[in-house]
Amino acid sequence: MPGELLLLSCITLLAGLAMPCGAVIARLGSNTRVPGAEFSHTVMAFGGGALLSAVALVLVPEGSAKLPPLTASVSLVAGGLAFMLIDRALSRAATPAGQMLAMLLDFVPESLALGAAFALGSQSAFLLAALIALQNIPEGYNAFRELSDAGVYSARRVLLLFSLMAFLGPLAAMGGYYWFSTHEEALALIVLVAAGGILYSVFQDIAPKVPLERHWSPPMGAVMGFMLGMAGDMLLH
Repeated sequence: MPGELLLLSCITLLAGLAMPCGAVIARLGSNTRVPGAEFSHTVMAFGGGALLSAVALVLVPEGSAKLPPLTASVSLVAGGLAFMLIDRALSRAATPAGQMLAMLLDFVPESLALGAAFALGSQSAFLLAALIALQNIPEGYNAFRELSDAGVYSARRVLLLFSLMAFLGPLAAMGGYYWFSTHEEALALIVLVAAGGILYSVFQDIAPKVPLERHWSPPMGAVMGFMLGMAGDMLLH
């Protein structure tokens, strides 16, 4: 048991550390000015593809299997509505932390689901950890750029904040391991709410920013992000 919990903590922390990794990539790009618009748009699209794969291959199948259709549908829509209300509140407040908050709202419930999946011995546990890491890199990239462009926080402060946020993953995973593994319906609700919120974020914040005139690699970034999630799912099943 202690070894299992240590493994769970490590993989969740590594998935969380993908957030500051994305921020480091963004910082290096801002310092060297090497990544252009096409690179940035491709990173955003890759994140969108990874997020969609997490929704389609893990979150919705895991959540809908434990709930009746009406409850599952309401939970998914409730997640979208919740993210919409948060998005509107952030817009009115004119805060530069919108992407960071969205990243955190994705990371915590997914870590809860990861802990519960680990406790239940689900084959999707390692796939979910990989998908969390894949999506956290471009989310960290985008959140860092948003905060840096606002000029409110220094790059070092943002990197420190993202690194500290990574430790929320193991804490949430422990909660999922000890509590939600015996309350599968409650976990399914949270997972579907997170899936609805992710779908809202993809089509509100990511997809509209991906198109770039006379450049074709950004949409392929979305395909590659989804492909990696699909490949992982197929290897497990």
